[in-house]
Amino acid sequence: MMEQAFFLILAAFAVGAALSVIIQRSPIYSAFSLIGVMACLAAVYIMLKAQFLGAIQIIVYAGAIMVLFVFVIMLLNVRKEENTLDKHRYLWLLALPFAATLIVEVLYTILKVTSDFTSLPEMAKRPVIGDSQSIGYGLFTSYLMPFELTSILILLAIVGSVILARREKE
Repeated sequence: MMEQAFFLILAAFAVGAALSVIIQRSPIYSAFSLIGVMACLAAVYIMLKAQFLGAIQIIVYAGAIMVLFVFVIMLLNVRKEENTLDKHRYLWLLALPFAATLIVEVLYTILKVTSDFTSLPEMAKRPVIGDSQSIGYGLFTSYLMPFELTSILILLAIVGSVILARREKE
């Protein structure tokens, strides 16, 4: 009972911080609100006995990535959002089919996974989900190719940003 109440409090804080990310006009305040969302998510991981994932969430995402976001916002000297409603008034019509497709795919995935639990990978059937051994086992066996492709994609993004930054200086 106490665990459920604590989860509901964390969920309320996470939803409030997520709404603050969307509502804030200042990008810095929005980034700080996103840190709050990530902290709540880390607390949920810790509640689920996935302490390693909770620590990684705080160190990597709330720490390193959000500090990077704040530095970029400050270096770009981003001000408050301009009112662009008149310029892009009908842009939502373009987004509507994509949103409908996304909703259908999410519903299909939920129905497919809940109706057929035998198709889950072996890693998902393991009783311990948050320890570093099961994460490492999954990353370097079943998910080695996506893990390597993600690392190559991150490397390409870093190289591209360095090239763009050098080009602007020249």
